Order: sequence, then C-alpha cells, then structure tokens
Amino acid sequence: MNVINLHPKVWNGLLARRQQLPHSLLLVGQKGLGKFALARQFVASLLCEEPQADGRACGKCLACNWYSQGNHPDFRLLQPDALGDESEVEDGKKKPSQQITIDQVRGLDDFLIVGTHRAGLRIILVNPAEAMNRNTANALLKTLEEPAPDTLFLLVSNEPLRLLPTIRSRCQVVPVATPQPALAAQVLAAAGLPDAGRWLALAGGSPGLALELSASGQGMWLETLVKRLAAGRHADPLGLAAEFEKLVKDSKGKLLLKTVVEALQKWLIDLSLAKNGLPVRYFLPQQATISGLADIIPALSLIHSYRDMIKRRQEAEQPLNARLFLEGVFLDYRALFAN
Repeated sequence: MNVINLHPKVWNGLLARRQQLPHSLLLVGQKGLGKFALARQFVASLLCEEPQADGRACGKCLACNWYSQGNHPDFRLLQPDALGDESEVEDGKKKPSQQITIDQVRGLDDFLIVGTHRAGLRIILVNPAEAMNRNTANALLKTLEEPAPDTLFLLVSNEPLRLLPTIRSRCQVVPVATPQPALAAQVLAAAGLPDAGRWLALAGGSPGLALELSASGQGMWLETLVKRLAAGRHADPLGLAAEFEKLVKDSKGKLLLKTVVEALQKWLIDLSLAKNGLPVRYFLPQQATISGLADIIPALSLIHSYRDMIKRRQEAEQPLNARLFLEGVFLDYRALFAN
C-alpha cells in the first residue's frame, strides 16, 4: 500500500519540516491508517544521502542500503518484541513482550552519546508509543527533556491520550486523518485488494486494517457471524457460542474473542444508524437486512446493548471461560428481539 499517495498532505507537511526539524514529532490517528509506514518512509528520506525530488529516499545509496537491511548506525526502532519477529515461539519459551520495555529505552544511552555517522541526523522511532508503561515512559521523558543535538524522536500513536501529558507536550503533533473513502479504495485497489470498498467499510475507513482483515482469512468467520446475526430473534445463541468457540480455538491465535466482540459492536452501530434512518457504516452489503432488524428493536435497547458490549470488549481480553463468555454475548443479542 502506497502510504504517501494515501496521505499526501501529511507527507508534504513532514517534508516542510526538514530544514528546521523539532526534537520530537508525534504522529497520531486511528489504527490502520499507515502511520508507522509513513514514519518509516520519512526516516528513510531523512537518512538518505540523495533523496528524490518528491522527498522519497533514493533506495540506492549506502545509507538506504543500511536502512533497508535494518543496520543503519544512526537509527533505532523501539517497538514491542511481539511486533518484531513473527515466527512461532518455541514451546516453553517466554512469549514476546507486548510492551516497549524500560531496558529498550535505557539501551539508547550509548547510542545518544556516540557521534552520528558522517555528521548526519540521529533518529529514534517509537511505535506504538502507548505500548510504554509508566516507568518506561518516564525513562523516555528524561531523554526528551534533555535532547541530544542532531537527534529526532519520532513517535507513532493510535491512542495519544494514553501517553503521559508531559510526553505529548514535548512533541509537535502531526495528525493523520482518515483518508477519503474514494482515495483509500483507489490505493487499496492499486495494492491488489479485491472488493476494496467492502473491506474498507468493515475496517472503519482504515486502509491498513482493511488489508489486515482481508489477508487474515477473516472473511469466512465474518460471513458466518453475519449470517447468524441476521437471523435476529431466530438466532441460536448457544449453538453460535459453540461454533465460535471452536473457530477461535482452531485459529491458533489468529482469531481472538475481542475481535468477535468488535465485529458485533460494529453490527450494533449499524443497527443504531439504520434505526435513525441513516445508511450503515460497516456492513454495506447487509443494509436491507440490518434496516429490517432495526425496525423491530427498541431504540433504547440498542443504546443499552452497545454500552454493555463496551464492557464485554474489556472482558474479552481475559475471559474466565470462552464458551460461557460467548453464550452471554449472543444471548444478550437475541434478547434485543424479545419485545
């Protein structure tokens, strides 16, 4: 996916800062917009020895070769280990961390005191910044408060409000907006994604998430879920719970309970939109079905159901029993049609 074509205004804004870079930049926006990929492109451009006229890295110089191979002496990437090596973890080995650790931040000490290569720029990319716990964030804050010369911190965040206010205050914020659907669909189609509009809608307008959904084999279970939810009052909650417990188990970590709950949240949002005479946002092909279901559900019940589903989403991180959890979720859904 060509993120520069997806966010041309953001890219041009970043290029405009080249001559007078701040000490730290913070790219913010909803998940799946391509912020990290855009940040990587900007890093490559800053490190490149012969950037092109449009600001992109040449991809041919020595610096570009180092960067593409992950060993540029003036670049460090701080991200959770779980986002790095996606290979399977051996039995008995500790699972990769989902957080940026304080040791990773402390590991920057030597990097920041050594001179830069060819008197260039030193860059630290932090992604996602909210993956730092409080101790890690405080350790990074000390570095931001006393910036080393010729150093740029580039932070990427899906949830900037989870960052320490003191970290946000020391960064120049670069908002990355959700692209227009037509542009996003065009970029996705150019990337080879069939039925781009459908996946983009399911992803809430986030092109990166649309690609992720389509590539993860989620089409099958989504079609199953939609078919079962469309049954309304005739849905079988217990059978549906058993079916999805098996799908989650058989996926070996690719399908999570929270993902199922998020899909149901989107279905409820579309029901609420249809209830108010508005077009659906996520499940476009099911517009007529959703409108028919919405007509027989009390508006207040939809509001209460969505609020309850927010709590369910939190519980889905560590449910005590997957089957019982799913049974509760789908029983609550069928109860919408009890009146």
